[in-house]
Amino acid sequence: MSQIRPFRAVHAPNALAADVIAPPYDVMSESEARAIVAANPRSFVRVSRPEAVLPEGTDSHSRLAYDTVRNEYLGLKAAGLLVQDPTESYYLYGQKMGDHFQVGLVACFSCEEYDEGLIKKHEHTRPDKEKDRVEHINASNAQTGMVFLAYRDTPALNALIASHAQRTPEWRVTTEDDVEHTLWRLADPSDVAAVTAAAAELPATYVADGHHRSAAASIIHRMRAGTPGRHGWFLAGLFPSSALQILAYNRAVKDLYGHTPESLLAAVRAHFDVAATTEPVPPGRSHYTMYLGGVWYSLKARNIPNDPVAGLDVSLLQDRVLRPLLGIENPRTDKRIDFIGGIRGWQELKRLVDSGSHAVAFHMHPTSMDQLLAVADAGEVMPPKSTWFEPKLRDAVAMHELE
Repeated sequence: MSQIRPFRAVHAPNALAADVIAPPYDVMSESEARAIVAANPRSFVRVSRPEAVLPEGTDSHSRLAYDTVRNEYLGLKAAGLLVQDPTESYYLYGQKMGDHFQVGLVACFSCEEYDEGLIKKHEHTRPDKEKDRVEHINASNAQTGMVFLAYRDTPALNALIASHAQRTPEWRVTTEDDVEHTLWRLADPSDVAAVTAAAAELPATYVADGHHRSAAASIIHRMRAGTPGRHGWFLAGLFPSSALQILAYNRAVKDLYGHTPESLLAAVRAHFDVAATTEPVPPGRSHYTMYLGGVWYSLKARNIPNDPVAGLDVSLLQDRVLRPLLGIENPRTDKRIDFIGGIRGWQELKRLVDSGSHAVAFHMHPTSMDQLLAVADAGEVMPPKSTWFEPKLRDAVAMHELE
């Protein structure tokens, strides 16, 4: 059973949504955040990345930064750039990116179910990032960005989402990355009851992205135990798994760890069928392309383990190439490897190697939602940087205040 609750969302007035909604806090650099705020002072980036309105060099994890979060959040409310709906509602959030379209349910989800494992995870979290999210939520007293949840498709909830998405939306805007965003509000009590009942049929939900946000919500719930408020619930967008799009999460390594291009190719052939190719995008699972010495090579893995984690493409590359041949023991911390989201294409891999900043790059085939769900169901975790979801859920679309 999955418990969800409606809530009184805080959001921009409909006519100002295009100005306020913002990229998620963790996909932009400080310089990019400063540029966004400079071009658009109404952007919620001034809350999600407070260093963007502070002097350069300010520690983004300092007390000053978190005090600025609070002040900027209250400032947007005072200026009428954030308002709160009068009644508890559910919301639908749609995104269209090229030919891809996805619509999910925005609601509050149970921290207790998260702690009990009914909201399943597939990644480890880092304590420093958890602490940052805890400080940010405490400063604003609100969950300002959604956890990205998925569910195995069920007819009842799928039908409700599809039906309500045919109604007139609150707003529809296209952002600078050419993604169309749409928000619908479901305030009628009968609609709210129907959605609550349909969600209750879900045996589990899955964190697709936002592990640190959900972990922080759980920590705050424990911190505030015994005090009034809505801290037992966290904000999330819940999407049918069939609707989601995962892109490749590619790798580039700065040196060959003592290999020559020829010796690396020879070593790779121990576990892969290797051939030069003119097609830089791998065709399917267990296939990779490698850019080395100005040439693209096709790599096809042999002897795939029948295991939800060990059989992942990212695991095979780590276990057979990155660790033993290129010395990448811990991809989370090793400064010799960089991870490139698939939205940037194979051209970025070629540019990195041709520029001399990196010696070799690997284009992955995307991890599938079926693989992600299987890992989570097994209670396992994926290797770092296994999934890159597009489009990203924007911050400040519909926010949840804890008091």
